[in-house]
Amino acid sequence: MQKIVNVLAIASSVVSLAVVGSGLYVFVNRASIVDGVKSQVMEAVVGALPSVVGGAIPDVTGPALPSKPSPSAGLGIPK
Repeated sequence: MQKIVNVLAIASSVVSLAVVGSGLYVFVNRASIVDGVKSQVMEAVVGALPSVVGGAIPDVTGPALPSKPSPSAGLGIPK
């Protein structure tokens, strides 16, 4: 019975060390991991962009807002 308990204690220690070691690895290398994920996301977005837009991105677009009507135009009611 003592041998089984010892094996379980060793296995538990190995698992605990693996969790702590992987957590430490992620903590130390978090900047490079984040940069890698950002580059993969940007590649995916840029790769999907032409199919979303229709194959070509326009060089010039229209105004962001419609032009303001002149004050003499009224409320759209004919005079």
